[in-house]
Amino acid sequence: MTTVTGDITELTDREFEKISDLVKNLCGINLHQGKKELVKARLNKRLRALSLTNFEDYIAHIRADASGDELITMLDAISTNLTSFFRENGHFEHLAQTVLPQIVANRAGARGRLRIWSAGCSSGEEPYTIAIVLHETIQDLASWDAKILATDLSTKVLAKAVEGVFNTDRLRGIPGAIVQRHFTCVQTKPERIFRVQDSVRRLVTFARLNLLESWPMTGPFDIIFCRNVMIYFDKPTQTKLIDRFWNLLGPAGVLYVGHSESLTGVKHRFEYVQPTVYRKA
Repeated sequence: MTTVTGDITELTDREFEKISDLVKNLCGINLHQGKKELVKARLNKRLRALSLTNFEDYIAHIRADASGDELITMLDAISTNLTSFFRENGHFEHLAQTVLPQIVANRAGARGRLRIWSAGCSSGEEPYTIAIVLHETIQDLASWDAKILATDLSTKVLAKAVEGVFNTDRLRGIPGAIVQRHFTCVQTKPERIFRVQDSVRRLVTFARLNLLESWPMTGPFDIIFCRNVMIYFDKPTQTKLIDRFWNLLGPAGVLYVGHSESLTGVKHRFEYVQPTVYRKA
């Protein structure tokens, strides 16, 4: 039975198991026992907002909500969205020095079509970084048909991503010249706030997407970034996801995964390029 300690409603193992099963079935994320305290802390806020006194009632509320709004809110609450500009920068160096020059050379003389997908884009730093790399690498980018699709499960982080507004702390580590070329300072006090310039923003389209559900896009994509997302999935789910990425990539398409991930132990058809970088053979 649920108990209340102070202002905190306790989460029983049985209730945590029900929430874990719900999340696993809907979006493939494994909430192991080590996540119990995090789930309890974050969902207690939802209980208070809904004037509910226990997690059993909250689970019933989610299942009874035909709109699905509370389910999305719950997923927003428990999702971890850690990101930064030029995170795991080796990927962006590989993109700029190897992948994009090859694409430009193969499509020279034509209005090049370029499609990139940032899967699990969080608050936008990754797709905006990709867009900046395109601007810095492709001299005649304005003449290209270049588009970046950025998707995430969380509506909360997507709303922030669409704004494209970041404080100085979020821009640390970006060379000053890059900041000057691709960001505009929109506030100086009490802290400096920067907005991604329209030339960068226009390349990116944001949309909510559950990776386990059907995908409306048909591709083909030239490049897919899916970094630090698969660590939340079990091996069978990872295998299915990797296979779907392979099908959506065009010939010689490139897949980037996170530095804490690899395709070891996952059945796949990709060619290994270097750690965390794979190519459709």
